[in-house]
This record gives sequence, structure tokens and C-alpha cells, in this order.
Amino acid sequence: MSEAAATFEANRSRLAQLAYRMLGSVVEAEDVVQEAWLRFASAEGEIRNPAAWLTTVTTRLAIDRLRSAQVVREEYVGPWLPEPIVTGDDPADQVVLAESLSLAFLTMLERLDPVERAAFVLREVFALPYADIAAVLERTEAGCRQLVHRAKQRTAPERPARYEPTPEEEQRLLDGFFAAVLTGDLDGLTTVLAADVVAWSDGGRDRRAARRPVVGRDRVVPYVLNLSSRYLEDPAATVDFHPVRLNGQPGVVVWLDGDVEMAMAFDVGADGIVGLRSVLNPRKLDHLRTPPPQATAAKDGSR
Repeated sequence: MSEAAATFEANRSRLAQLAYRMLGSVVEAEDVVQEAWLRFASAEGEIRNPAAWLTTVTTRLAIDRLRSAQVVREEYVGPWLPEPIVTGDDPADQVVLAESLSLAFLTMLERLDPVERAAFVLREVFALPYADIAAVLERTEAGCRQLVHRAKQRTAPERPARYEPTPEEEQRLLDGFFAAVLTGDLDGLTTVLAADVVAWSDGGRDRRAARRPVVGRDRVVPYVLNLSSRYLEDPAATVDFHPVRLNGQPGVVVWLDGDVEMAMAFDVGADGIVGLRSVLNPRKLDHLRTPPPQATAAKDGSR
């Protein structure tokens, strides 16, 4: 491996994390990181600080991508959610991931313009000094401080409340949720959902999904049972539920007849499950289409 390649590989994970938080898209983040590598490999002359150079290029490429993407997202059919990613179970990782990688946090960042988002992510997630952010964005330090301040103000109304459930509490809620869904138990589902629960469903143009957030337990319960009945009441269908961690949160990937049908992340609060974020748009699930692990809950026509 060349020295340039080794240097890039040492920075690849951080660059991918930065690009994904900027774009909320796995595919676009990978494209940005690949472009950064091509520019790095072909750069002429000595780069005195490769990590800073790569951060700058990746951020600027992501800003350009985001400017184009925002036009598409403004015309998106129904709620737009980021592409979910499967994350590890290491408790040490969860502390880092708890907020800055959650679907709620990434959706909140959509309120910001691309440069505000870059300044906010570089400062609040990656803790870069304002002098470094100024160099990346070609702004003054004072201007970058103002960008971050404005970003905090704009995102404050939607900033997710921090709550850290115990593993036992989280497991109890998820077990109750799946048991209720699999049996169509209205009362059981009511028990695990908070009164002010909200369900978001991203189907894009290709999948039938709620075009607006569903708010309140009285509306979310029938919505969830109706959604699940599409698959569970078909005797010819094979449905497998694979609990995973999505973006540092408890989640599930649903497989239908051997293909990924949906990914759902759960926001857990003090009063139960407070948020359900379901991604059904098949274009946002491509990266999850690996052979599924052993299902922990399943239904098919032979059972």
C-alpha cells in the first residue's frame, strides 16, 4: 500500500462519518469520500496536514452535494428521513452515537442551510476549533461562531430530548412492541407507546406510506397495526423481523419474501416509545440488503 493510500485509510472512517452526517445518505457519503480520495491521490506537491486537507475537501464536496440535494428534498413525497445504517452494540460507541447519529438528529439538521450544517457538525459533533472551521469554510472565526450560534437557535425546537433507558427497560419495550404487532394486540401496543408518540414514515414515490407524521398514541396504534397487517395477514408471505441497532438506536429491519422491506428506528423516552421512524423507500435500503441473520421473530405461511 502506498503512503498516500495508508494515510487516506487512516482517515477514511472519520471522513465517512462526517460526510454521512452532512448528507444523511450512505450512497452519497461514499461518493464524497471516494472523490476526496481521488483528489488526494492526484494532489501535486506536499500536503503538510493530510487530515486537515481531507476534512476540508470532504466538507466542501458535501456542501456542494447538499445544495443539489436540498432541491430534491423540498419536492420529496411525504416525510424525508435519512438512510438508516446498522451500528454496533459496543456501549462505549453508544455514548458517542446517542445523539449525533440518530435519525432524529440527522432529520433536525435538515433545517439548516449547507454551510450552517457544516459549521454545526464540525463544531458540535467533531469538536473542531473555530480556527480550523474557518479554514475549512473560508470564513472568519467570528463568522463561524455566528453560523454555529444561528444553527443552534434554528434546531433548538426540534433538538431531541436526551434520555438513556437501561438495557432492561429498552428490551422490555421492544419485546412488548413486537409481541403486540405479531398478535395484533391493541392493548399491548398501547402499553408500550407514550401518549405523545409520533410516527414518521418515509416511502418516497415508490411505497405507500403516511404522507404526514402520525401524532398521538390513539392514532399511532391503529396506524402501526394496519401497517403490520399488510404483511402478517398474507398467508403466502414470509416476513422476518431482525432487531438491530440503527444509528445508535434500537431498531428492526423487516424482510419480506427474502428482500428488505422496511427499517424502523425507535426513540425511547421515560414514558415508553416516543418515536417510530420507518424507512420504506427501497432506494434508501439498498445498503441493508445483505444476507439476513437468524430471525428472532418470524411469520410465514407454514407456521
